[in-house]
Amino acid sequence: MSKIIGRKAEIAELKKIYSSDRPEFVVVYGRRRVGKTFLIKQALKDRFTFQHTGVSPVDQEDNRNKLKTQLESFYYSMLNHGLEGFRQPKTWMEAFFQLEQLLLKLNNGERQVVFIDELPWMDTPKSGFLSAFESFWNGWCNGRDNIMLVVCGSATSWILGKFFRNKGGLYGRITSEIKVSPFTLKECESYFVSEGIELSRYDIVQSHMVFGGIPYYLSYFQKGLSFEANVDNILFGARPKLKDEFDRLFNAIFTNADDCKKIIRVLATRHSGFTREEISEAAKLPLGGGLSGTLKALVESDFVFRYTPYGKSKKTEQYKLMDNFCLFWLKYVEVEKSETGFMKDNMASDIMKAWHGVAFEEVCWQHMHQIKRALEIGGVRSQISAWSLRGDDDKGGVQIDLIIKRDDNVVNLCEMKFAGNEYVISKEEEIKLKNRIETLKETLSLKQTVHLTLVTTYGVAYGKHSGIVQKSVTIDNLFD
Repeated sequence: MSKIIGRKAEIAELKKIYSSDRPEFVVVYGRRRVGKTFLIKQALKDRFTFQHTGVSPVDQEDNRNKLKTQLESFYYSMLNHGLEGFRQPKTWMEAFFQLEQLLLKLNNGERQVVFIDELPWMDTPKSGFLSAFESFWNGWCNGRDNIMLVVCGSATSWILGKFFRNKGGLYGRITSEIKVSPFTLKECESYFVSEGIELSRYDIVQSHMVFGGIPYYLSYFQKGLSFEANVDNILFGARPKLKDEFDRLFNAIFTNADDCKKIIRVLATRHSGFTREEISEAAKLPLGGGLSGTLKALVESDFVFRYTPYGKSKKTEQYKLMDNFCLFWLKYVEVEKSETGFMKDNMASDIMKAWHGVAFEEVCWQHMHQIKRALEIGGVRSQISAWSLRGDDDKGGVQIDLIIKRDDNVVNLCEMKFAGNEYVISKEEEIKLKNRIETLKETLSLKQTVHLTLVTTYGVAYGKHSGIVQKSVTIDNLFD
């Protein structure tokens, strides 16, 4: 089994909880394919008294049999762990009673770890699952000091709604929550090194632009192949490794997967994002509570980022796509359906240039902590946003990738540029940048100033027009 990369704080938390002398209820959640199960199994190796994984709903088309399938699978897991003398349960109350009897049988006084993976999948319609699960924890586990219940799920919105916002029987019962995030660029680099895969930092950034630092996707990379060849093997060709992944991804997490995919498709068409009203119109979804709930679920599942555009009131929120994999899939994989080497044939073409710019911006937004550290403002309170201003007959419009508005009266106007060498600023671009700076200054007070900041691959080339840049951040800084 591969060595676990990063996750030091999460592993330390799980080990500390294991060593406690009280009943523990741990919830682990995060985006699908992010490595939650791998983390738990690495941190608690050979310590499971009972473990079970819910059955994926992706291949279950008949709703009437979903409860039966889940109960049957749970029963088989109990049999595998030593359950005897019981028939297959017909309800979840009966199923958890049988689990209690199994745990009593296996109890030797030491810590008992009960691990239930993909718990949200088990909560099928009208199954009574949640009530039975509440009874299992509140009525049985909570009275036994040696029980450690660990549950895991990719349906983040379900996890947060049922365990942290629901005022029912499980409210306030969670003793620890652990959110597992995608790999940073540095963790991606560590992963590739551990697997003996040689990639430059330039190509590791590109891998993040395609796969978003999701460990499961990176696990398909092969030694001895270039970045382009690996992407072609994983996403293109006659037998791609991740065939139908986009549909499977949403179908496995959301009960209203079709609505979620409609929204994601809309957001993929405009980098700065859309308002709720614009999403409703473009996706042809009613502007009501259902849309609000779906958007909230997408935000909580880290597919979408919600922010207030610069200069707007807090009531004016926009939603932008933040999942790199979905962006690349919709722009190229779904459209091209190439059975040859799409990446190899097009990396240097104009087809990829627009994507490089947009995807690199997403990587930068996902590494704001590293950018702030490079700017030496990690301890300064700040707000981040994007800004677009429509032009009129008198003045042209302005589009700014990223604004960092700081409490020390400095505003960083950030431009992100993905290039193969040091970035060269031309005379024409200097004029454009000066116009953006002056337009932004018009919105600020006299005590505030603007610092033009360029986030590039290899820095800014010194030249006649480079003096306009106050600070430069490189991809090496993003790996910090």
